Amino acid sequence: MLSFLKEKRTGFFFFFLSSAVWCAFILLYRLPFAAFLYPFSICAALGLVLLAFSFAAFRKKTGALKKVSPPIVSPLPPPETEAEKEYQRLIADLTRENEGNLKEAEEKRKDAEDYFTVWAHQIKTPLASMRLSLENEDGNLSRKLRSDLNRTEQYVGMVLTYLRLDRSASDFVFRETPLDPLIRAEAKRFAPDFISKKIGFVFEPTGKTAVTDEKWLSFVLGQLLSNAVKYTKEGTVTVSVTDPLALSVSDTGIGIAPEDLPRVFEKGYTGRNGRTDLSASGIGLYLCRRVCEALGIGIRAESEPGKGTTVYLDLSKEHGRYE
Repeated sequence: MLSFLKEKRTGFFFFFLSSAVWCAFILLYRLPFAAFLYPFSICAALGLVLLAFSFAAFRKKTGALKKVSPPIVSPLPPPETEAEKEYQRLIADLTRENEGNLKEAEEKRKDAEDYFTVWAHQIKTPLASMRLSLENEDGNLSRKLRSDLNRTEQYVGMVLTYLRLDRSASDFVFRETPLDPLIRAEAKRFAPDFISKKIGFVFEPTGKTAVTDEKWLSFVLGQLLSNAVKYTKEGTVTVSVTDPLALSVSDTGIGIAPEDLPRVFEKGYTGRNGRTDLSASGIGLYLCRRVCEALGIGIRAESEPGKGTTVYLDLSKEHGRYE
């Protein structure tokens, strides 16, 4: 109602100004005041009727406009003035330009995605060849190279995961997945890191299973183990499975500052540790959160600076999206 009155304020001003002029004219010529009051009352009544029709048309038009949201797919209300025609012409031009820009941006995004997908798959060939070459070697140098190779393969996996995140629904295969073999396989990948840094690995088999996608859960677990090894100088990394079904990865590393803990799963956020470790990208835990959201897995972290960090994955059916 207020917006309607503001829109019609010029008409109201003109009406009251005209009434004031008529009143002054009546007083100046000493005419009976009834000569002014009678026509004023008729004009005011007619004005109120016209105002009511105008308000109804205003409500109808604003209601129609509120139903239109970008991108504009439904027609706008018919223009009533030349100014409205020009506004609608500008909106139509901007809509066409925006659609063209969106199409161009989507084509560029798809080209970049295709390129990096091909690159990620091609780089796997020389990496596999390097791993075969190191398979029969055992020494400090070969263990160091295997550790670096393992981290390189992990980064390639992060690239593929990042590319697949927004189109991964069709890639999910949910089934009963034994957790013990999955944990052992991921721990084995990081064995060179545990050995070179003299860090203990603790895991007690439980024989438990979870309804999940094995490949995507392996990515999350691998990322958590990678972070645990990366930020632990001495001590142990422990993987546990508890009831109700939850998988946790704990370390005795440098920990996370309390002010950083609520934001560790944000994209690109590295916090205090990122200022001491320039290689931190803030992407790993962000990808873990995105994958867990897609799998219907709860993820949270607890940490104390100087004592270590524990990340929990809630695999229970009560939390998950899929059963």
